[in-house]
Amino acid sequence: MAEAAEVQEAFEGTAPAPACRWFRHIATLLAGVLLFLGLVELPTAPDAHAEPSGSRTVSVAVNSLAPVAPKQDDTLTISGTVTNNGKSTITGAHVDLRVGPQINTRSDIDDIGDRSGFSPGTDGSEVGGNHSQKLQPLAPGISRDFTLSVPVKDLNLGKDGVYQLGVTLSGQADGQSYERVLGIRRTLLPWQPSGTDGKKTQLTMLWPLISATHLTARTESDQQQTPIFPNDDLAAELAPGGRLQQLVALGKGLPITWVIDPDLLATVEAMTKSYRVGGPSGQNVPGKGQAVAKQWLFQLQDAVKDHQVVALPFGDPDLASLAHHGKDVSGSLSHLQSATELASTTVDTILGVKPRTDFAWPVDGAVDSSIVDVATSAGAHNVIARSDSLREAGSSPYAPTAARQIGGGNTAIVADARLSTAFEGEMIKADDSALAVQRFLAQSLMVNKQAPENERSIVVAPQRMPTTSQAQAMATALKGLSDGRWTQPLDLGDAARAKPDPAANQQVPGSGGYPEGLRDQELSTEAFEAIQRTQSTLDSFKVILTSQDRVVTPFGSAIMREMSTSWRGNPRGAAEFRDAVQSYLDQLTRQVHLIKKSDATLSGRSATIPVTVQNGLLQGVRGLRLVLTSSQPNRLKIDDESQQIHVEGGRSQSVKFETRANANGPVQVTARLYSDDGQPYGEPIMFTVHVTSITPMVLLVIAGGVLLLVLAGLRIYLQRKRAAARKAAGGEPGGENGGDSGDDGGSGDGEPEQPGDPEAGTGARNGDPSGSGEKVER
Repeated sequence: MAEAAEVQEAFEGTAPAPACRWFRHIATLLAGVLLFLGLVELPTAPDAHAEPSGSRTVSVAVNSLAPVAPKQDDTLTISGTVTNNGKSTITGAHVDLRVGPQINTRSDIDDIGDRSGFSPGTDGSEVGGNHSQKLQPLAPGISRDFTLSVPVKDLNLGKDGVYQLGVTLSGQADGQSYERVLGIRRTLLPWQPSGTDGKKTQLTMLWPLISATHLTARTESDQQQTPIFPNDDLAAELAPGGRLQQLVALGKGLPITWVIDPDLLATVEAMTKSYRVGGPSGQNVPGKGQAVAKQWLFQLQDAVKDHQVVALPFGDPDLASLAHHGKDVSGSLSHLQSATELASTTVDTILGVKPRTDFAWPVDGAVDSSIVDVATSAGAHNVIARSDSLREAGSSPYAPTAARQIGGGNTAIVADARLSTAFEGEMIKADDSALAVQRFLAQSLMVNKQAPENERSIVVAPQRMPTTSQAQAMATALKGLSDGRWTQPLDLGDAARAKPDPAANQQVPGSGGYPEGLRDQELSTEAFEAIQRTQSTLDSFKVILTSQDRVVTPFGSAIMREMSTSWRGNPRGAAEFRDAVQSYLDQLTRQVHLIKKSDATLSGRSATIPVTVQNGLLQGVRGLRLVLTSSQPNRLKIDDESQQIHVEGGRSQSVKFETRANANGPVQVTARLYSDDGQPYGEPIMFTVHVTSITPMVLLVIAGGVLLLVLAGLRIYLQRKRAAARKAAGGEPGGENGGDSGDDGGSGDGEPEQPGDPEAGTGARNGDPSGSGEKVER
């Protein structure tokens, strides 16, 4: 099929000359003969429900190839699996190795593994000798393993370069009268048995140690500020066999440059102590990852010894999102500067090494002029780009050195796109992993063969968070280059200082050149506005705290995490994280508040109104003023409206305000906290003061009433005294019985007594005569 297609493609577009038509007829006749013999297949549209046929009847998987870059005296061992996808049993099955032609271009390497049909003209013949493995009859749906061992010298390889290898299964299916190739899997063999005659390629391999965001600002309300993790997923990544554990174990001893997000180190370091994890019922439970966290940090400290470490800004902020959506939001770029400064301190403190912080790494190495401007604004004068973003003009005959001078004293480190994306595919299947390793090695050799007389520096910047299987494939490929036949390792710092190729593209593309697929994953402008609101809340809150670090450190780190590259493709998760940080910060700020007051009644010309400030934090607050404002100063005057307060942690403080009443009636009073810079803090409280001031006329009436009572009492006293004197003298009529004298307590002239009211005048002494309001101190 492939030969027929190639013959057809060879004649497409040619002039209809007689000789050409004659050759076309011959080619058509030849293709018909080959089809009749069953050696090739015509291309057909794929049908998911059609039965596999021809050389696609059996799927062949090459799970391992060792050594990955053999030498002349080695024995090549290939193992894998064959599976019968047809509906009939295959008899006489055998697996063979075929050596195809030498591959001459890097784009041809990309195509290997994509074609599944057998082509005798390009797939070569079976390797001679006893290197075939026979299999038992292969029933439909049945798989069988195979292993081929072939001395490299029996492959009859020619000059140095990259060769195509094919593993085929041949046999006879039911209804077929002869044997044919029923399945094939192609792979690559880089062939350079000895060191290169030219100059070796200097290869820089970045080894990223980055994870998703695992820690918010939430802590327990204790002196240790025990961190609370949303889940314990990070412990699984750190445990033996976990992704991060494998990255450290595999990276140890490899010629790599470590690229680390300091946030990961800070998070793991927090796990080495007591921490808690949010439970499904809302109850926090103790975390169980202390042991694996300590072990992982110990292994990492050992692995980075004698290696260059590049620290990304804390939290790995999304530079493209900042450039396209964040830079116009006030204060956003300041976070990048803070994250860069924190990165150096974090890595040095935890790992004991001084990292490089002058490298910026945008997502997938995609850059435009605005991204470069943002990336370099925080002091990173080296921007890691990729060759599919900073493309070469025209058709370059070779891959140039990675370093490019892009102006302003800045350098673009342009990673090779093919090498950098070699391990991005699904690597769970051993067949995919093995092919990725061979592609990587073949591409690296082809780079060297492009211009062996030119010494070049090539950088590989893989995906940010490789899976365990991807990391294993990367390590296998690097070990295949360990003998240095055509490459030699180079640190990223040295690659940045390499002499640029004068013919290489140094023009950073404009904003229109940024990939739309990546732009759709960016943080929005609204996200950066929400981040800035959190920062403003934190700025207002920290000025009143006596121990600012207890709040500024966890929330400052959380704000940096809100800009993380790891949120790409997860806008919902990013929004939930931002909301959780803001909500928790609001909850803390509300711990310092005014206690609500009920309405009060003010009697008299002056009184004291108390207002209470509650501090529910563990630390004291200061730098606050409590301001009491009267809505009607002409009725109720507050002498000292503003008072400075200082409340210890877990305490409350009552502040007393002296007031003067000038007229009766209700007055609305507002109490509010302000910071020293005049900004309102928290919510105000409002209450009503009922003024019942006593006027001079009321006092005069009361005095007159009291005087009348005194005179009445004096009169009664005098009358009784005279009556008693007459009785004692005995000379008065009726004196014997005393019944007619009127001396039983009545007045001499028969006027009844006017007893005094013991309750009179008490209303003025009652602080709340209505009985409904709050009593106010006098």
